[in-house]
Amino acid sequence: MTIALLFGVHAHQPVGNFPAVIEEAHLRCYRMFLQTLERYPTFRFSVHFSGWLLDVLMQRYPDDMERLKAMTQRGQVEWFGSGDCEPVLAAIPQRDRISQIETLSNKIERHFGQRPAGAWLTERVWESSVVPALVDCGIRYVAVDDYHFFCAGQPPEKLGSFWTTEEDGRTLDLFPISEQARYRLPFSSATEAVAWLERLAREGQSAAIYFDDIEKFGIWPETYEWVYEKGWLTQFIEGVLGSKLIRTATYADYHRVHATRGIVYLPTTSYIEMNEWTLPAPAARAFHRLVEQEKAAGRYDDDKSYLRGGIWRNFFSRFPEANWMHKRMLEQSARLASLPQAARTLRMQESLHRAQANDAYWHGLFGGLYLPHLRRAVWNNLLALEADLDGVALRPAVERRDVDLDGYGEMFLRSQALQAVVRDDGNAALIELSAYAAGHNFGDTLRRIDEAYHDKIGPAQQPHAKHEGIASAHDRVAFIHEIGPGDLVPDSRPRASFIDTCGHHVLDAYQSSGAAGDFVLDGNGWRVEKHYAVSGSRLSVRYRCEGLSGRFETQLNIAMPSCDGYSGRYILADGSIPCGFGQELKLDAATKLILDDSVLAGALCLSFPPASISARPYYTVSQSEAGFEKIMQGVELTLYWPLNNCSREMIVVLEYLPHAL
Repeated sequence: MTIALLFGVHAHQPVGNFPAVIEEAHLRCYRMFLQTLERYPTFRFSVHFSGWLLDVLMQRYPDDMERLKAMTQRGQVEWFGSGDCEPVLAAIPQRDRISQIETLSNKIERHFGQRPAGAWLTERVWESSVVPALVDCGIRYVAVDDYHFFCAGQPPEKLGSFWTTEEDGRTLDLFPISEQARYRLPFSSATEAVAWLERLAREGQSAAIYFDDIEKFGIWPETYEWVYEKGWLTQFIEGVLGSKLIRTATYADYHRVHATRGIVYLPTTSYIEMNEWTLPAPAARAFHRLVEQEKAAGRYDDDKSYLRGGIWRNFFSRFPEANWMHKRMLEQSARLASLPQAARTLRMQESLHRAQANDAYWHGLFGGLYLPHLRRAVWNNLLALEADLDGVALRPAVERRDVDLDGYGEMFLRSQALQAVVRDDGNAALIELSAYAAGHNFGDTLRRIDEAYHDKIGPAQQPHAKHEGIASAHDRVAFIHEIGPGDLVPDSRPRASFIDTCGHHVLDAYQSSGAAGDFVLDGNGWRVEKHYAVSGSRLSVRYRCEGLSGRFETQLNIAMPSCDGYSGRYILADGSIPCGFGQELKLDAATKLILDDSVLAGALCLSFPPASISARPYYTVSQSEAGFEKIMQGVELTLYWPLNNCSREMIVVLEYLPHAL
């Protein structure tokens, strides 16, 4: 008996990723993979390219896309669909699921002559609510992890084929991706991988189901040398084609001639590593201890389906910044949907789709929430959509709502050029400052929090047993930057702007006075009034202090696109340039400071009564497949004024100024 190898690869780059990163991915992975497979037309396989990446590759590398088209036309390649800009389908409205899936399916059919019957689920996040949209768009089957099936009580020996689920009268078939295959390909030797497939065939398994990131074939650390220079991919292909026990097939081939194994209902879940990443640090540590305990006792393989951790949506609970982006995105989606059809434009739809790209909404070993340029891409598209929608139906200048459902209201202050959002949580701090001409949110910062994986930093890396092959990114511990204990201290207050203290007073109990932009804080014989106002491209923040002594300080955390790169610099009132955003700056009796950024093609100009200033970059520590790294999230700028129990007023003005053309 032969086994069908259903070999699928998923190619994706986040919306807004650096061109150089995409070029490297193409040259070291996508092109090499396609050129290798092209030489073996009888090796059939399935592919999924996210729509935004596909657009980039068709524009920049048309020859390689023509190669892929030819492989499709000769029947070697099956295309899988999904949401066009790689959203987590479960996290967006039903109407947007349909528009995202249809957009990519139409794109694939237009350029490659094949309309997908299968779909890739972003990060294999499964919720049954996505079934109707998939089926209504012509999708007949999807691939999810075998772990999903284990969580539904299905034993491993029943997972070598597809099953059927249903939701709201629609049926969808589900292929369980083999975790053993994901960890073997391409990390074990090609000989070992082929022998494993042959063993499955002898055991009578119908199909070996593989669908995973193509970036494992050249982009992950050490994989380019292993897969191409040392010939793993060629050896694997030739080993498979030379075996009498293995045949290659597309998912469509297999689906066409086999019957379902039966009905199954999967719980809400993702792959097991993701379920740990979604948990807050204390829970993640407890979960990890439980997993290690079960492994040590030899029970893990039997019990892991009962060790589920959290669900993908927990990222919105864990990270207020991700939640704010998500709820702002949902708000604009609803506004777009409410427009008459004639008022909607393709640009509006594209902006919404790009603002729904998954990467900037979550974080684990992968995920891009910690990467400022990926969050910035979401905000670029979100603000472009918001500006277009305002051109059709202008919103009020002042509005109060609890958009992010955190129990605190937000006050929106708007002009045509600017939107300022203040959260009424006691800090009365600015959480968003969006300049529509720049398409940029200066409040797009990220607080430093405790992460469970920080525990790996202190201890020395433990030696691992030698094995033939290379280590998976899940098992590597490496350091891109030197990291000390001080880099890991969590923030005690939000990384917002106009976070206030005075002497021993932590000013975190402001209350809204009821008037637009007004907040008040009273104490025993002292009072602080704080007022926000937006006019044109300017935001002004006025403080009036009574009965306080000591040093009044307000901290601004400002997101600048260049971060600590060479394109960002401070400019003083006299036009001099003391340093860049990556260095520390201290000034006395200053009245003006310009944050100039050539990536932004503009500057944020601050003016204020004579003040002492300290400015420095602030970093978070995160882990990626490349190792532990420090990433600059913003400029931490603090203004200081002395108070001596008398009445004093300070006004800080922020204005976005685009560079002259």
